[in-house]
Amino acid sequence: MVKPYKQNGDIRTFSSKISESELVWHRDKEDRLVEVLEGFGWKFQYDDCLPFELILNDKVLIEKMRYHRILKGITDLKIKIVR
Repeated sequence: MVKPYKQNGDIRTFSSKISESELVWHRDKEDRLVEVLEGFGWKFQYDDCLPFELILNDKVLIEKMRYHRILKGITDLKIKIVR
């Protein structure tokens, strides 16, 4: 499966030019804490919840095996995998 981001160490970058169809619902195999480093207009959504905007310096805990997705924004999104 092709990943919808480029990874450099703990940093993942999602291009603003990505097709929304590439940003699919998925689950992670382990808990993950991510920090927003750059990006405008991107949103995060857990299954059965309303999406919320990702803002600079936000930290989001993604629980293992919980469905989630991101919604495309205006500029590139850059996040850091904290753990």
